[in-house]
Amino acid sequence: MRGEQLLADHGLVDEYSDRPRCQRNDYLGWINRAKQPATRQKRIEQMLDELRVGGVYMNMEHAPSKRL
Repeated sequence: MRGEQLLADHGLVDEYSDRPRCQRNDYLGWINRAKQPATRQKRIEQMLDELRVGGVYMNMEHAPSKRL
């Protein structure tokens, strides 16, 4: 599944787009470097969860994306 469609299916296009370009690139590179499909899926799920919740980036606090 393409990334844009995945984000759209989860209603997270705006949350992803609102992140700085460096973070978006970090997520994509991190996911694409996974060697095992299970690892790739786990990383995708983590990214989606972080976008959904807000305030988190790569398991670290990210105040600018915190939901009000």
